Amino acid sequence: MTAYTLKNQDITIQIASLGAELTSLLDNETGTEYMWCADQAYWKRSSPVLFPVVGSYRNNESRYRGKTYSLPQHGFARDLEFTLLSQTGDSIWFVLEDTEETRAKFPFAYRLEIGYTLAGRSVQVSWRVSNPAQEPMYFSIGGHPAFRCPLKEGEAQTDYSLAFDVPGPLESRLLGKGGVSDRFRAYPLLEGRMRITGDLFDGDALIIENHQARKVSLVNPAGEVYLTVNFDAPLFGIWSPPRKQAPFVCIEPWYGRADHEAFEGELDQREWGNELGPGKVFEASYRILV
Repeated sequence: MTAYTLKNQDITIQIASLGAELTSLLDNETGTEYMWCADQAYWKRSSPVLFPVVGSYRNNESRYRGKTYSLPQHGFARDLEFTLLSQTGDSIWFVLEDTEETRAKFPFAYRLEIGYTLAGRSVQVSWRVSNPAQEPMYFSIGGHPAFRCPLKEGEAQTDYSLAFDVPGPLESRLLGKGGVSDRFRAYPLLEGRMRITGDLFDGDALIIENHQARKVSLVNPAGEVYLTVNFDAPLFGIWSPPRKQAPFVCIEPWYGRADHEAFEGELDQREWGNELGPGKVFEASYRILV
């Protein structure tokens, strides 16, 4: 694994070749680190890419053209070495392509490119998925960035809030046994904000569908926004490990989600899945602002 660094006047980021994962986002002036440090006591990752599945296939198995494939939660890209594709003063790109090993788990050829671009106090995270084959490809992709919360020692996470660009309420789909369920929970917002209570993540991630918001911010105890994630994804998740009181919160733009607990179809029938035609390219991005 190799670590790469990008720096401008305001911020410095580090990316690991393993998973092309953003591991650090540092304020140059104050020395404030915004990314979670991947402490295994809580969660061993900082910002993995979720590909070719977001969440899990039902029973960790997918079916396509009558064959069954086994794939763990969130796919395999986060655990594979990416190759450096290009690097300039303000951007860096990595690439990952299919192998015999990946095709045994996911029956498609693919080319996955992940890029990071600095602009002022922001980082744009970009995805480019290409289908080099002569048949359609079915996949999901998502981000899972974890941000420090609380940001300062001596502060309590329960004094922090989430801010949204909508008045609310937000409707979150609930998890069932082995997948998402047909049940929902409404979360009211007060002036667009939601308090991070001690039991907010007891039921695991909040799963927000149907473009309910496009901007999510973390708010410190003084009521000040200190980090914002902007995206155009149709779904997003908010997560911290259930019942651990972990000192971070993930804000996750998704193009896909876990299967329904009763799903028995094939890859081309999954809810929120993406179809990519032969020779076509899927592109998406999100932006972190501090």
